[in-house]
Amino acid sequence: MTQHYDLIIIGGGIGGSALAITMIKSGASILLLEKSTVYEDLVRGEWIAPWGVVETQRVGTYDLLRSVGGHHLKHHVHYDEGVPREVAEAATLPLDAFLPGIPGPLCIGHPKHCQTLFDEATRLGVTAFRGVDVSDITLGANPAVRYSVNGETHDATARLIVGADGRASATRTAADIALHQDKPHHMFGGMLVDGAGGWKDDVQAIGTEGDFAFLAFPQGDGRVRIYGSYSLDERRRFSGDEGAAAFLEAFRMKCSPENEHLANGTPAGPLRSYFNNDSWTDEPFAKGAVLIGDAAGWNDPIVGQGLSITYRDVRIVSELLKGSDDWSPVLFAPYAEERSERMRRLRFAASLTSSLDAEFNEAASARRANYFARAAADPTLGTHAIAVMAGPELVPPEFFTPEHRARVLEG
Repeated sequence: MTQHYDLIIIGGGIGGSALAITMIKSGASILLLEKSTVYEDLVRGEWIAPWGVVETQRVGTYDLLRSVGGHHLKHHVHYDEGVPREVAEAATLPLDAFLPGIPGPLCIGHPKHCQTLFDEATRLGVTAFRGVDVSDITLGANPAVRYSVNGETHDATARLIVGADGRASATRTAADIALHQDKPHHMFGGMLVDGAGGWKDDVQAIGTEGDFAFLAFPQGDGRVRIYGSYSLDERRRFSGDEGAAAFLEAFRMKCSPENEHLANGTPAGPLRSYFNNDSWTDEPFAKGAVLIGDAAGWNDPIVGQGLSITYRDVRIVSELLKGSDDWSPVLFAPYAEERSERMRRLRFAASLTSSLDAEFNEAASARRANYFARAAADPTLGTHAIAVMAGPELVPPEFFTPEHRARVLEG
């Protein structure tokens, strides 16, 4: 027997479950379908920028995330091989300076984040299934899904289908929405580390030395999510049985002696590496469907905007749905317009960050040294960091132009 819902959400990760939570509170009937039976450590999606924290508050998940261990970071240090340690640490940035009332970024483990939201959605009355195989998605005037779970096949229809099904979105394919991608910039690897109690729980740090750039985001109690950028030419640098040990050793840096706590830590999850690049869609909607999160395109993870992007997607789409009885494609035009400019600005910020922090030769080292010297006298050179922390819409448009890029990189 075919079941009918207001919304069918394909993908029960962070975006799909968060949307289900906010929409069921408005009285919508929801079917939430998640492919996995266990949320795995995908080595991404664990740091929410201050502007993304605001979005979690607006969609009503912030208190829930804090209740299960969501951990605020308070200080940021930027290390570099060309900057003495004491100079870098003297310039420590307070992370509560970006948005009023926001202590700083919020960190929470990705599997716990997903499970917490999925459980809350089901508690509130969402019809939700795990281990689902979606075999057919029909869009247009009468959206429908055929799916199998526990050996049984079901058909369901809805007023709208939401694609929250990640980078390889089947919903996006069914809607014939084109995905644009730029060329990969560099490699990006990550791992969860335990036993790093010597690293301060409220300090995040980044830095570049030699042929490696690191990022560290503590989650509390000696657990730290660490990432590393390295050249595309070394894509297999950390593969094989000794890959995790080699990855940890790469964190030992003269410019950041505290990294020894990370290098001496114990792997608490898999080491995974990715090509780093950006992607985007021109219109993340079609008749009968709308896309959110990575399904609608993603930002280069070097600036960690994935969760913030997803939560804003959830907030805007849910507000549009709750504010109108007409869920036709025209409803989502403002979402598409805002998201397009948001992603353009974040691509720009990520590209600058990649050029500064994730290129590894003498010219790149000299460029960073030149940048740091000039930025000390002209803080506007680092305005792209404000876009990352406070939100891209808060930065004037002239800071997202080729002229500004040239000013930052070329002096």
